[in-house]
Amino acid sequence: MAELRPSGAPGPTAPPAPGPTAPPAFASLFPPGLHAIYGECRRLYPDQPNPLQVTAIVKYWLGGPDPLDYVSMYRNVGSPSANIPEHWHYISFGLSDLYGDNRVHEFTGTDGPSGFGFELTFRLKRETGESAPPTWPAELMQGLARYVFQSENTFCSGDHVSWHSPLDNSESRIQHMLLTEDPQMQPVQTPFGVVTFLQIVGVCTEELHSAQQWNGQGILELLRTVPVAGGPWLITDMRRGETIFEIDPHLQERVDKGIETDGSNLSGVSAKCAWDDLSRPPEDDEDSRSICIGTQPRRLSGKDTEQIRETLRRGLEINSKPVLPPINPQRQNGLAHDRAPSRKDSLESDSSTAIIPHELIRTRQLESVHLKFNQESGALIPLCLRGRLLHGRHFTYKSITGDMAITFVSTGVEGAFATEEHPYAAHGPWLQVRSPFFFSLLPFVDFLVHPSSSPLAALGGTPSWEAGQERLLDSGPGACG
Repeated sequence: MAELRPSGAPGPTAPPAPGPTAPPAFASLFPPGLHAIYGECRRLYPDQPNPLQVTAIVKYWLGGPDPLDYVSMYRNVGSPSANIPEHWHYISFGLSDLYGDNRVHEFTGTDGPSGFGFELTFRLKRETGESAPPTWPAELMQGLARYVFQSENTFCSGDHVSWHSPLDNSESRIQHMLLTEDPQMQPVQTPFGVVTFLQIVGVCTEELHSAQQWNGQGILELLRTVPVAGGPWLITDMRRGETIFEIDPHLQERVDKGIETDGSNLSGVSAKCAWDDLSRPPEDDEDSRSICIGTQPRRLSGKDTEQIRETLRRGLEINSKPVLPPINPQRQNGLAHDRAPSRKDSLESDSSTAIIPHELIRTRQLESVHLKFNQESGALIPLCLRGRLLHGRHFTYKSITGDMAITFVSTGVEGAFATEEHPYAAHGPWLQVRSPFFFSLLPFVDFLVHPSSSPLAALGGTPSWEAGQERLLDSGPGACG
């Protein structure tokens, strides 16, 4: 539950939010991480020291359901001369470390990211006569924050989120999201690390699909060129009734050319997926096939999980010679080394799902496998083939219902344990499928796009497929790349 009140501070009777001009006595009352972000807000909105704010009644660190402590809402006048309309600007507090005392985030030093390293923002076009900001964007931001806290998958500029529902629960065509750098908020150095600001951008289904087939940054650039679809500051208009391709049909040609030239930079999705080893029946409890059909699915080791996450993060990088990260990777920018046990691990672990040491999991070569995807995940197979593997890259499905993962790798990807001699290989619950063997499916991919067609038949020595009818996620983030 949440309540709406003037922000002032993190308490109903606290003094005005501190900024560069706040008295030192007031500043000392605020948690340092919160103070630093408020300072950036005061820089941008010096005339709005006490904006309206949605605050969690029971904080997450006290057992409440909402990870964000606060969402502040500012009125931005825009710039009519630059085709930037007046709008509401929403800013979250809680994905970064506000307190520095390990109540929510583990403090790892001042040089790396604070908490998850970012906060969310959102810009919503102000309707004529609207005197107060709608509060539904705060719940939208809470939903994304829950996904980040539960999965520990962070967002990057260019990522997309499949939401499958109007963002404001209306009849709007704006039903999905892209993420980009906020055009006005500058990164903040806090006592607990650096915080950047990622802006949510509402998009139509056709625009989401183009971002998947090509790349999110390319679609964001196109949105910036169409004032009614976002303009320079990518302001979301929930009343927009046309896609950018309906507004300007020439934009579709730019997308098609980009796909042909660049392929897709979406390296993976969080999805409903599973796999079975059809080579032989399970021999014992340690057999990887038991992961699919057993009542107690085995957890990925921490090192495998970090490698898959690193693979997803690296999807934004288009390299001439793609490389799967090593089994013992370092996080990007040298910010951290071996991953410590996560909050999710500590909250969910028990004797039946204990993490198996990475060194004790042997890599197995398989003769045939059965892959299972829900409808939306299966529809991404053409993207995987034509947009990734044909361009010498890799693509990963990471299960949202368990710790399984399926990675398709091309012959140009180094560091894979699936080889040309053994194109199917499993390391615990992580399966890799290597091309060019996988390209035998190219004539059949349209069946996965059109579920009403005949199901894809299992081919000799190739994966068999099963497409379900479930959506990737119900009213929640589906994929990021």
